[in-house]
Amino acid sequence: MTLQDGENLLQKTYANHGLVSDTLGVLTVTNREFFFETKELLAKSRINYPHTPFILENEGRDTAPAILAATLYAKTFFDPETVLFVTPSDHLIEKHDLFVGSIKQARSLAEEGRVVTFGIKPTSPETGFGYIEHEGTDVIRFVEKPDVQTAEEYLRSGRFLWNSGMFCFRADVMIDEFRKYHPDMLSAMEDCMSSCSSKENKNAPFFELPDEKFSKAESISFDYAIMENTKLTSVVPCEFSWSDIGSWTAMGELVEADENGNRTEGNVRIHSGNNNYIRGEDRLIAAIGLEDIIAVDTSDALLLAHKDAVQDVKAVYKQLEKENHPASQAHTTVYRPWGSYTVLQESESFKIKRIEVHPKASLSLQKHYHRSEHWIVVSGSALVVNGDQEMTLNANQSTYIPAGQVHRIENPGILPLKLIEVQCGEYLGEDDIVRFEDKYGRDC
Repeated sequence: MTLQDGENLLQKTYANHGLVSDTLGVLTVTNREFFFETKELLAKSRINYPHTPFILENEGRDTAPAILAATLYAKTFFDPETVLFVTPSDHLIEKHDLFVGSIKQARSLAEEGRVVTFGIKPTSPETGFGYIEHEGTDVIRFVEKPDVQTAEEYLRSGRFLWNSGMFCFRADVMIDEFRKYHPDMLSAMEDCMSSCSSKENKNAPFFELPDEKFSKAESISFDYAIMENTKLTSVVPCEFSWSDIGSWTAMGELVEADENGNRTEGNVRIHSGNNNYIRGEDRLIAAIGLEDIIAVDTSDALLLAHKDAVQDVKAVYKQLEKENHPASQAHTTVYRPWGSYTVLQESESFKIKRIEVHPKASLSLQKHYHRSEHWIVVSGSALVVNGDQEMTLNANQSTYIPAGQVHRIENPGILPLKLIEVQCGEYLGEDDIVRFEDKYGRDC
C-alpha cells in the first residue's frame, strides 16, 4: 500500500467516509489546536455532506470520552438510533469495495443493537497490534499485544484477527453501555454537551468542550471502557487492505525497499547499511553502517530509534510534556482561520516566521505590548494597516510596526499572500496580543 495523489491520511479517511451511501455527515473530534488545519483538509477532501461539525478538546483524554461526545452529539442532532461508524485518522485502507461491504455488514449488526468492531485478517505475526479471538461474528476474547511466538501461534490457528480500533454502533445502545459501565463519565460528558443541546446549534461549525467539565471525564480508551465489558460485542472479519500508520515503522513500510531493505524519503544517502527507514524533509542525511534504525528528521526535531523500540517515542513525549518543552506544545507550523505561520528561527530576543494568508482573508486588528514586527512581502499583495496609515505592499516591499502600534494585514487578492515576519522584543509569546476587531469571532 502507498500514499498517492498528494492526500494525507486524514484526507483519505474523509474520502473513505464518502464511499458509504446514506451518510448523514462526518463528525470530527480533535484538539482545538488542530481545528483550522483539519477544517482546511476537510474542505479539500472529496466529500460533500451537509453536516461536517467538529468537537474540539482542550486536551487528549483518550478515546472513550471522545467517542462518547460524538455519540451524544448524534443523539441530540440526528436520532437516538443513529448508527455511528468510528475510525481513527491514521489508517490506510484500500480495496474499497470490500471496505464498503464490511461497513454494510457492521451497520446491519449495529441496527440490531450490537456493538461492532472490525477485525483484520492477519498476514504476519505482528506484535504491535491487539488481537481478537472469534468464531464467525462472535467475539471470544480480546488479547493484548503478544510476543512474537504467541503472534505466530495466533497466525497459524486462523482464529484470531487484528484489532483495528474501528467500531460501529447505535447511539442509544452506546449511551446505555456507558450508563452501565461508566456512569460517572456519562454524567461528565452530558454536562459538557449540555450547552449544545439546542437544535439551533445543529449547523454550528464546531463545539468546544468546556475545559473544567471535560477534565472530570476519566482518561481511558474505548477498548478498556466498553469493548472489554459489553456483552453486545460482534466482530466483522475484514479482508480489505489495511495498515495502522500509528508508528514510523508502519509509515516506513509504505516506502519501497532497496536491495538491502533500506527505505528512504528525502535527500538521504546510505552506505553499508541494512533494513533502515530514514526520512528527511530538508537537509542531506548520510547514514553509514547502520542496521534496523528509524531516523526521521523534521523541522521540529530529529528522531533516532531502533526499530524494536520506536513505539517508546510516547515515553519521550511524556518526558517533554513534563518538562513543559515547546516541542510538546506546538508544531513549528501553526494553522489559523486566515492561513498559517511557520517559525523559521527564534531566540530569547527575536523570532522569524513565514506567514501565508489565504485570498480574501485577514489577520485581526491588533497590537503587541512587548515586541515590534517587521513585515517583508515575498509574493502576492498585502493591504496593511499600520497605526494611522493604510498602505498596499507588493513583493519585496516592507513595513515596520513598533511595539504598541495597532496593525493588521489583509490579502485582497486571489492568490496566497506570503511574507516574512521578524519579531524583536523582550517577550515573544503568542499570548502577547490585544485584538480590537476579528472577522473570525476570536476574543477581542
